[in-house]
Amino acid sequence: MLLNMENEIVEAIPQKPDHSRFLGVCILIAGVLIAGSVLYTSRVPVSKGTLSAQALAKLEKQVLPPEGVVLPIAWGDMGKRLVEAGVIDQEKFGDISVLEQKGNLVINKDNEHTLLNLLWAFGLANKNEILEKGPMMDQKYGGAGGFASTGGWTLAAGDAMDHYSMHQLITLTPEQQELVEKTSKNIFRPCCKNSTYFPDCNHGMAMLGILELLASQDKSEKELYATAEAVNKIWFPPQQTSCTT
Repeated sequence: MLLNMENEIVEAIPQKPDHSRFLGVCILIAGVLIAGSVLYTSRVPVSKGTLSAQALAKLEKQVLPPEGVVLPIAWGDMGKRLVEAGVIDQEKFGDISVLEQKGNLVINKDNEHTLLNLLWAFGLANKNEILEKGPMMDQKYGGAGGFASTGGWTLAAGDAMDHYSMHQLITLTPEQQELVEKTSKNIFRPCCKNSTYFPDCNHGMAMLGILELLASQDKSEKELYATAEAVNKIWFPPQQTSCTT
């Protein structure tokens, strides 16, 4: 039985983003993860005072059942377009089966990390004002190219910044853009407490891509929040705190 994406919204409580970070370290970590294995594997340590390994496995199975979770996102030929635009170098990317998903995107145990990279690529490349006028462009950070979500993207043909908000992969109406901006400011990553409006790591950029795709397909605000909640539960299992693991 597939996870119902229409479950109730858990409202995010806006928090003041923590912008203090060692960007060079973040980029190095993200680069190592991609170079070492596009399909990296998360492992959650079990220690005193935490869930037992058995309880944790049961919980993770509930979050991501063997048959996978259907996201309410029609993918179409977007994978092909990302390759054609050079955002994804097919040889570097590895498993191309996820590029060719038909119908709605399905996330499962076998493809969850490859799909994360795919959505990361889309979020990075799709032209959007959030990337061009949002906190990523704040001069105090020295430019958008210094973040893990940009400098860490090594699967492109050429430099990642050659593709940063450079491709009109989808076009949002003013109302859809407003919805993406509103929800992105209220969806936070548990690892760093930054909002999707500041997509400085791979998960943040991928979530921005998810919100853009959902809005472009006329999904409701409720559906955007519900999808983000379900995906965050997969990306950040119980007790996991690192953006890059």
